[in-house]
Amino acid sequence: MAAIEEKEKTPIHKQESFEDEKFDHHDDANSVIEGSEGVTRHEFDTLRHMPDRLPYTAWLVVFVEFAERWTYYGTTNIYNNYIRAPLPRGSHTGAVVDPGDRAGNGSAGALGKGQQISFALRTFNTFFVYITPILGAIIADSKWGRYKTIMVFSIVCLLGHVILVSSASPASLKNPDTAMGILALAIVVMGVGAGAIKSNVSPMVAEQYQGKLRKATLKSGETVLMSPEVTIQSIYLWFYAAINLGSSGAISASFLARDHGYWVAFMVPTGIFVLVPIVLFVGKKQYIKTPPRGSIILETIRVIRIALGPAMSFNPANTIRAIKAPTFWDPARPSSYAAGKAPAAITWDEEFVGEVARTCNACAVFLFFPFYWLCYSQIDGNLGTVAASMTLHGTPNDLIQNLNPISLIIMIPIFDYFIYPFLRRRGINFTPIKRIYAGFIVAGLAMLYAAVLQHFIYKTSPCHDNLPSACMSADKETLASPINVWIVAGPYILVALSEIFASITSLEYAFTKAPTRMKSVVMAFSQFQTALSSCLNFALTSVNTEDKFAWLFGSFGVTAVIIGTIFFFTFRDLDAKEAELNAIGKGNRAGFVDESPEKMKPLPDTTVL
Repeated sequence: MAAIEEKEKTPIHKQESFEDEKFDHHDDANSVIEGSEGVTRHEFDTLRHMPDRLPYTAWLVVFVEFAERWTYYGTTNIYNNYIRAPLPRGSHTGAVVDPGDRAGNGSAGALGKGQQISFALRTFNTFFVYITPILGAIIADSKWGRYKTIMVFSIVCLLGHVILVSSASPASLKNPDTAMGILALAIVVMGVGAGAIKSNVSPMVAEQYQGKLRKATLKSGETVLMSPEVTIQSIYLWFYAAINLGSSGAISASFLARDHGYWVAFMVPTGIFVLVPIVLFVGKKQYIKTPPRGSIILETIRVIRIALGPAMSFNPANTIRAIKAPTFWDPARPSSYAAGKAPAAITWDEEFVGEVARTCNACAVFLFFPFYWLCYSQIDGNLGTVAASMTLHGTPNDLIQNLNPISLIIMIPIFDYFIYPFLRRRGINFTPIKRIYAGFIVAGLAMLYAAVLQHFIYKTSPCHDNLPSACMSADKETLASPINVWIVAGPYILVALSEIFASITSLEYAFTKAPTRMKSVVMAFSQFQTALSSCLNFALTSVNTEDKFAWLFGSFGVTAVIIGTIFFFTFRDLDAKEAELNAIGKGNRAGFVDESPEKMKPLPDTTVL
């Protein structure tokens, strides 16, 4: 009895430490990996890992994302000109009606509010779209589940698109202030819908795959492992390809706006978005659906709040030491209190506290991403303004930004079928931390390229650094820099490459590092970093002017390289713990155990409806 009481007094983190406990059977090459179909540790270490076949329901979810992203980028890609530039000569819809302007450097426009207001409203749109995923995650986890949440908010998003079309009608454009108010309402409604979809569609696509680690024999006779981790990596590569295929499908928006006006350009994405609820309904009985499990986000916040309370101090150094202490999570553990003495706010079990602790450690990775998204955000509008100051030869300036998704569509299959398999065959472990670091470096190079380009535009534009995108003669004829607009392709292509390394890996990391019942939490937290990036952008509104673009791009480039390097040296030790982190929440313990029916039986965490 005394022994039992002594054990109960032992801190829980000492009993069940995820990282520190030693497993003697790890050294047994013939021990079976937990959750696999009889794969031994030796086979895991020596056989080549390959992606498994994806179920067709995953492709249905991919199509939903494709259609939703087409409609998102089919509107946001033309926001810059719509807000920034005035109506072209003789236009009532925003279209370029003068044949000479259309063949030359004429651009569509509507509201005429200028670069800074355009930047501010577009930045707010990005902020709002990436903060509302938290709302979607709470509703999905506590009330509806992911499927119903996506279905309901797709209707909300569709309503927002209808409002957007009305903002661009010729009647609305007669009063730019009225059109601006309707546009702001549309942005809010669409942001609620798209954000709530965003936090749920990413984990839902990966949940469609329920395979286990298993052996397979290829036609060549080679025995390989069908790896869930590699399969998830492949799923998110193609999921991201669908995002960018939808984005490149929005190429038509630039031509529609220039040739037919903005109400037509916004109407086409609205029609496409109708497909989203239809496809969701068609696959209703086939999708693997994760049922709601309670307010996971709210409970997570409460666990952190209770653990953080005793650690808080007016001395920041003391607070940091308390957070790093091994006893930090004890105030939130039920086992830290005598029977019946735990605070009423503690409604969870020991396992949940452990999941929160390990997930917080893993998700610290995402805290560096706002600086990456600062670089990415420049391709949404500022580089479009750069293009507007160059010689267009009849190319709409906001068309150029579609080079980013086109580049991704080309490069993703190359990475999935050739580059990543080549690295695996050569035994080169290009881990998530290394990939994300590479993404930061490439994004930084993209911004430095843009800074140099902007410098030469200042030198060659007739207006130099005095708003070269709006440079006109006395008779309103556009005066452009002689530099060909396609030279601006460099930053778009480099940012696309950086997305393969950083952005796609962040989706994969958010899914694989989250316990099953916390995937929406982690995905929402990952996407929240883009909202934080938008806040940083808001703070830089005063320098988001054309005469400061070279300085702005150069600063972002240097920052990305420095922050990326700090990121790598901060988290490079996680590479050695990759397998353990992937096992969070997937069983009682990460590691390798002897095969037995009770050990090999998977925990029921999803339901086929």
